[in-house]
Amino acid sequence: MGNSENASKSTESSENYLKTILILSRRLPVVRSVDIANEMGFKKSSVSIAMKNLREKNHITVTDAGYIYLTESGRAIAETIYERNRFMSEMLMHWGVSEEIAERDACRIEHVISPETFAAFKDHCTKCLH
Repeated sequence: MGNSENASKSTESSENYLKTILILSRRLPVVRSVDIANEMGFKKSSVSIAMKNLREKNHITVTDAGYIYLTESGRAIAETIYERNRFMSEMLMHWGVSEEIAERDACRIEHVISPETFAAFKDHCTKCLH
C-alpha cells in the first residue's frame, strides 16, 4: 500500500470509530473502550490504540473513569459520516438492494464520496422521492 492508501485507510478507520462512538452515545449512558470493541468486533487492545490516536487528534476526550466523549471536531466528523451512511443505505434499500449489502456498501461509500457529490446525490434522490 502506498502512503496515500495508508492515510485514507487510517482516515476511514478513524471515521468508523467516531461514528461508532456517536451511535453508542445515543444508546448508552456512557461509552467505554469495551463498548466500542464489542460493537465493532475488535480486540480491546486495538480500540485502545485507536482511542489514543483520536485523543491526540483532539477528536475525543477520555475521563479518568475511562468514559469517552466526542469533542466538537469529533462529533462533526461522526455526524457527517453517520448521515452519509444512513442516507446511502436507505437509498440503496429503496432501490432493491438487500439490507446487508446496502449497509456494507454504504459503509464504503461514506468515506470516499465528496461533500459536493453527496449533496447533489442527496438533493436528487430527495426530489425523486417526493
